[in-house]
Amino acid sequence: MSPRRRRALIVLASILVEPILMKVRGYPIGGSLVVRCRRGHLFTTLWIPGVSVKAFRFGWWRAQRCPVGPHWSIVTPVRESDLSAREQRRASQVRDTRIP
Repeated sequence: MSPRRRRALIVLASILVEPILMKVRGYPIGGSLVVRCRRGHLFTTLWIPGVSVKAFRFGWWRAQRCPVGPHWSIVTPVRESDLSAREQRRASQVRDTRIP
């Protein structure tokens, strides 16, 4: 296998890993997603697997501005089924900016 083809396969595999892991873990694959910052704040953000427009990526985690705090923090997806009705309502009321 040529080095060029090997690099292309590595790039393709790295792009596909996140949506596959999200599906296996029970998260929606993309779109508006509830996330939690390290301080426990919940909010809704645009989450596109393999793409970060307003966040810095660190594998599964992303560092982005928490609109609740406001502060910069690592955010991770949250399964909405794991949230109470009150937490779901709060998360849906607080959205970060769509465009940086």
